[in-house]
Parts: sequence; structure tokens; C-alpha cells
Amino acid sequence: MVETLVPDDLWHLAQRVLPPPPPRPHGGRARVPARQSLAGILYILRWGLPWRALPLALGFGSGRTCQRRFQEWQQAGVWMRLWRILLDHAHHDGHLDWSRAALDSASVPAPRGGQATGPNPTDRGKAGSKLHLLIDGQGTPLALTITGANVHDSRQLEATVQAIPGVRTGGRGRPRCRPVKLHADKGYDFRRCRIFLQRRGIKPRIARRGVESRETLGRHRWRVERTLSWVLAYRKLAVRRERQEATFLALGQLACALLVWRQVRRLSGQPRVPCSN
Repeated sequence: MVETLVPDDLWHLAQRVLPPPPPRPHGGRARVPARQSLAGILYILRWGLPWRALPLALGFGSGRTCQRRFQEWQQAGVWMRLWRILLDHAHHDGHLDWSRAALDSASVPAPRGGQATGPNPTDRGKAGSKLHLLIDGQGTPLALTITGANVHDSRQLEATVQAIPGVRTGGRGRPRCRPVKLHADKGYDFRRCRIFLQRRGIKPRIARRGVESRETLGRHRWRVERTLSWVLAYRKLAVRRERQEATFLALGQLACALLVWRQVRRLSGQPRVPCSN
């Protein structure tokens, strides 16, 4: 099952960003192999189980071990680096569409509260968080940020656009991090949003309130809603139980990295890996 959750091509890339195991000069119990721990982390991410509920019979080690390993790799910046490497591969293979991008958000409940949470106006004021996702023209996730559920979408546009990692183009010059156009719904129809995008050389394609018809609004933006549904299919993100913002964001970064990997496999014609495993 380890090879099913972490296939050879994914493991080959993950090995490039995983830090070496710490030295053990005094011996002690053998460390759980990194591939098994990563498989356990992906299992928890997919099914949304509490860490302590990870079945030992699966062969991933204990849930507590996987949690410690996740936090250790989170502090080392592994998840963001894995996402960036996968984006580099996608660009190198011609699978990133920089001609347009789309931005949207989705709110999730956060019953335990914590950092970057707030009363959700669409859920009777219960505590929640909001995932702000930016994708390319193919639906590949490029950037993710977290705020409280009460933060207006337009307030997070700048931070989300600036969160796009520089993607290596393979030639000279700076890494690319700007799409040509950015599509967004009427929640972003503010002058400050348009000015920010124009100053960065991005053409705003933001729906205007009271002007544009709903019949044409989703022609390009439906992909970001689809990708958000893919992100929330990882049940560890559908209900936030992590009180630390950095931990919840790291889970989101890992989910986005997996989506980029699946997108590259799909566009390359490789066999599909079921996400339900």
C-alpha cells in the first residue's frame, strides 16, 4: 500500500526535498522509513482522520510518528519546496498555462478555533477559515493562502497573487510568477484590486457588479471552483482541526503539490492514480 500512495515517480521527487535523518550516535530504536511516513501522512490527509487514529495494520508506523514527521518536514519547508519542484516540472513539460489565471475562495469550518479563524457569515457566525486559491488556465494550483472566514475575498487578492512561487523557465532571466490575465468574480470588483494587478503587469478580468451577465461569468472561472473541490476532497482540509495556521497551510500546500503531480500525469497521458486509496 505504501507504493500505491507514494508511487515511484512521486517518491523520486520527494527524496529531493526531504532532509536526511538525524544522526543517532547512541543507537536506539530504528527510525520508520521516510517513504512509509509519507504514505501515512498522505493517508491522513486524504481521509481526514485524527493522527492518533491511523491504523498500525497499514504499515505506516504510528499516527504520532507520522505527525511528528509531518511537523519536522513542515519546519524544514518540505511541502512548499515539493510544490515548487512539481510546478517546475509542469512548466518544463509545457503543462502550465500562463495566458490566464483564476482566483476564488472556499470557507471551511474550524470548530477548534485557532489562528487565522473568524466568524463565518455564511455559517451562523461559527468559527471558520477561508482558503484562497489561485490556479493557471489548466486548473493547476499556483498559490494558496489562509485567512479567517470573515475576511473579504478582495482583501486577500494581493497576498495570494504575491504567494505565487517563482517557476523556473529553464532559460535565462527571473523565474516566472505572473500570469497574463487574472479572472475573478464580483467579490473582487474593487478599484484597489484592479490597480494592484495593473501595476504588476497583469490584466484584470474581474466581473463588474450590476454590469456583466451571469451567463458568461463562468466561462473561464469554473476551473478554479473545480480545483477547490479537488482540494477539499482531501478531508483533512474540509474541516480544520489544526489550531496553528502554519500547520493547516502546510496541509494545503501538500494537497496542492499532489494536485500538480496528478495534473502532470493526466496531461502527460500517464495512468491515473485514484485519490481514494
